[in-house]
Amino acid sequence: MAAFQKNPCITVETSATVSVGWDRIILRLDEALQTIPARKKIIVVEYYQGIDEDDVTERLAAGLHPDLLITAGSLYKDPAAIREMVHADVTDDRLFGYLTRLEIDAYFDPKKLAAARQAIEAAGRGTVLITGTGAARISSGFDLLVYADMARWEIQQRMRRREVSNIGCENKDVQDWMLLVKQGYFVDWRVCDRNKKSLMHRWDFVLDTNDSRVPKLVDGAAVREGLHQALTQPFSVVPFFDPGPWGGQWMKEVCGLDPSVSNYAWCFNCVPEENSLCLNIGGTVVELPAIDLVFFSPQQLLGDEVHARFGDEFPIRFDFLDTMGGGNLSLQVHPITEYIREKFGIPYTQDESYYIMDAKEGAVVYLGLRDGIQPGAMMRELESAQSGGQEFDAQKFVQTWPAKKHDHFLIPGGTVHCSGKDSMVLEISATPYIFTFKLWDWGRLGLDGRPRPINIEHGRNVIQWERTAAWTAKNLIGRVETIGQGDGWVEERTGLHEREFIETRRHRFTKKVHHATNGGVNVLCLVDGKEAVVESPAHAFKPFVVHYAETFIVPACIGEYSIAPVREFEECVTIKAYVRTRA
Repeated sequence: MAAFQKNPCITVETSATVSVGWDRIILRLDEALQTIPARKKIIVVEYYQGIDEDDVTERLAAGLHPDLLITAGSLYKDPAAIREMVHADVTDDRLFGYLTRLEIDAYFDPKKLAAARQAIEAAGRGTVLITGTGAARISSGFDLLVYADMARWEIQQRMRRREVSNIGCENKDVQDWMLLVKQGYFVDWRVCDRNKKSLMHRWDFVLDTNDSRVPKLVDGAAVREGLHQALTQPFSVVPFFDPGPWGGQWMKEVCGLDPSVSNYAWCFNCVPEENSLCLNIGGTVVELPAIDLVFFSPQQLLGDEVHARFGDEFPIRFDFLDTMGGGNLSLQVHPITEYIREKFGIPYTQDESYYIMDAKEGAVVYLGLRDGIQPGAMMRELESAQSGGQEFDAQKFVQTWPAKKHDHFLIPGGTVHCSGKDSMVLEISATPYIFTFKLWDWGRLGLDGRPRPINIEHGRNVIQWERTAAWTAKNLIGRVETIGQGDGWVEERTGLHEREFIETRRHRFTKKVHHATNGGVNVLCLVDGKEAVVESPAHAFKPFVVHYAETFIVPACIGEYSIAPVREFEECVTIKAYVRTRA
């Protein structure tokens, strides 16, 4: 089996170099300051939430020796006032909140901000250093802008270790780290993203502190060139692997993961909101949030029609769920569209599907309800089990279906479902990934030793009770239709359901297959075969080799491309997802 690429990278054609380590970073910044002719030089270092603000500010101040140092956090409102300000969006729920409309300006105390601006104005000469989340809002007349960025999966690891607080809240020691993530998802990251988008075109430098031991500084122009280059070729984001209470063993072998870890439950291999995008600049790899590419040029990446519908959000999500040698996923249901919009401010829901990469004999998928069940009885037994009563008998109420390699199960919102043990699932879904209403978790605890959140009441409100075995068999299982075939290839439509906006196509091929983005972004995974090569008929990009189980993105602006096995006559299989359009 060809090697799975755990650290895919885009090589940027640029003469720029990367400064690695604080000594070189300080030297680079000092050199940039020396080129500014003004007597007073203002350098702003803007932080995304999750940056170790105290450490980074201390190192910058120690190296640059500013005549005036201002930190954004010192100008915020009192933490209690900020907690009160965000409470309507954060709510008291452990998992769910409401997408905020706040901007970073709302965090500042007007009097403190005015005093800081007066101090900057009064400084007649020398260097003014302004750092923190919202630093660029303190002085609009800065001479140098450094943006310290960070991928959200790294932020979440720091939250698990209680290393960072939510913006202005000084709450990193909270007992339940999931509350930090929730506030990040609903508030902090929305606030930071709005601020980031207004600044990207002005970045003089980007500071990568994903690895706090090895910080890296690169010219903003080189980053923008790297993002532009990503739009001209197929690329992969950096997959993130995580253990879970039901996790399995399949990915350890196939993806070459640490065998000493007890299990791996998830692989997030195309979730640009969460994953990193790596750029090789002058031989040094710089790690950025993949969502930066979506913000940078959403029309070229997504295509006009997809951009018109989703804005600068990437609407397609691929991830792996590994239960091989593990346990069942939690029994769950996703909200219907009107519910997620009304309750959480999300414009579309997490419709999804399970594509079976591999399965042991006897593997099943729980999908839809059994014929003739009584909704009231099911909910009462779920509530009793959650309260410590008899374990919930899922098979009494939920239909099970045999699962084998290359089966595709469609799961529109409102459908009760879960993958059973001993299967390897490629989950293809819409992006609002946090909105899983768990109904039953088989009596397990999370890896943190706490009960995993169960959302029976939310589930009750969205379960579509008419989706019983007959409806499920007709609408959600085995929906495979041959679309076309030619010399050495077959194209099949495998879903999704008409209520879902994602279309999927499977190609089985022993020879070259021609594809077209048709004006919309494509996401693909090599679900069988060792290696395939993606090429441009017009030689617009270098050949891109993809290995078994790897996921990659083809920007809408690429147009035509082809995929062929690397080894002659070897059968390969890809699954491709894209947003259905009016065409």
